[in-house]
Amino acid sequence: MEATDLLKKVRKIEIKARGLTKHIFAGEYHSAFKGRGIAFSEVREYQYGDDIRTIDWNVTARFNHPYIKVYEEERELTVMLLIDVSGSGSFGTTLNFKQDVMTEIAAILSFSAIFNKDKIGVIFFSDKIGKFIPPQKSRKHILRIIRELLDFRPESNKTNLDVPLRFLTNAIKKRCTAFILSDFIAPDFEEALRIASNKHDIAAIKIYDTAETTLPDIGFVKITDSETGAEKWIDTSSKNARNAYMQWWNDHVTRINGVFRRCGVDSAFINTGQDYVQPLIKLFESR
Repeated sequence: MEATDLLKKVRKIEIKARGLTKHIFAGEYHSAFKGRGIAFSEVREYQYGDDIRTIDWNVTARFNHPYIKVYEEERELTVMLLIDVSGSGSFGTTLNFKQDVMTEIAAILSFSAIFNKDKIGVIFFSDKIGKFIPPQKSRKHILRIIRELLDFRPESNKTNLDVPLRFLTNAIKKRCTAFILSDFIAPDFEEALRIASNKHDIAAIKIYDTAETTLPDIGFVKITDSETGAEKWIDTSSKNARNAYMQWWNDHVTRINGVFRRCGVDSAFINTGQDYVQPLIKLFESR
């Protein structure tokens, strides 16, 4: 992508994401993703009705008058985005590719984090770690994330969710909030997700296309696996073929939902051809 075109696209996504964040997501995000607890703020003189358990006895003894410790919510979070940049992200049969939707959602989550004074970091992954952007908080940092999303080219087109989950567990020492943006069409990753979710607060956002749910009746077609390059001819006019494909999708969804449930991970399913605002709000409200 030419530099001028890239900057225009970054700016377009920024305007849309900032608008949605300001008018829709900021409050929902704040309510859904709280800080790590409470932190000491200051001491002040004891007032009638204060909890005597908060009295600071050292300061009280020094001034011969009761003082209490004041605490406030420790708001700042570290938010990590685990973004699937494998070959399957280039699939889409409506207005957007899966990668386009992931980019916009990543921008919204990033601006929501910044508006709430949280740090945001990113892990790009396929079947290996493509890039790790450490957590920071600034508009310039978010624009870098969007630019990388639009222009990043992975070394491998395959997907392995074990890789980013184990990287998250090892690289981010303190508890963080992590969003996984992927189609989750990958080998089994339940153990890695369970380990990561025991340490971090994780939410999964599955991006899918309508054409992945049903096989249209359009005769013989050649399909190509965007991750392996393998090609195959399929007779879509065959009812057995269409039923087998639909069964694969239903089994896949059942398996993924089971993994999320057993690992205690909140999730949202977002279709490339539909508005992603409501599924995201529902995800936030469910927490």
